[in-house]
Amino acid sequence: MRIALGNDHAGFALKSHVVDVLTALGHEVIDSGAQDDSPVDFPDVTFATCDLVRRGEADRAVLVCGTGVGAVIAANKIPGIRAGLGHDVYSAHQGVEHDDVNALAMGAWLIGPATAREVLVAYLDARFDNDEDTRRRVEKLHQLELDGARELADRL
Repeated sequence: MRIALGNDHAGFALKSHVVDVLTALGHEVIDSGAQDDSPVDFPDVTFATCDLVRRGEADRAVLVCGTGVGAVIAANKIPGIRAGLGHDVYSAHQGVEHDDVNALAMGAWLIGPATAREVLVAYLDARFDNDEDTRRRVEKLHQLELDGARELADRL
């Protein structure tokens, strides 16, 4: 799989470990993240990373910042992106299976290398259930996105 990887300055400390895990698992890493711990704005990194997924240049995204929360908020503002917070194995795979998550954020301040590895494995091994219930629910998520865009366009 082609994995778009984004990190801000707070996620930089975990970045090399994430790259090592992804490549050891046989994935191609497309690095859109900060190259050191100098301050950057996570919305910019998140957009650059998730846009690769949206355009089909990457299959999924992994976002690493301090807590993961800001990256999830930013990612879920991007049309076509469904991001989840991945600090545990169950959420990492369940988000893909039931919600068709295509971006996962992790907080480098909150999880260590061993948990990060387990979360990445669960996220990348998971597949969307694609049954009638999950398809209907994901379509409703997409409809919320479209309705919000229409409402915004109407105000302009």
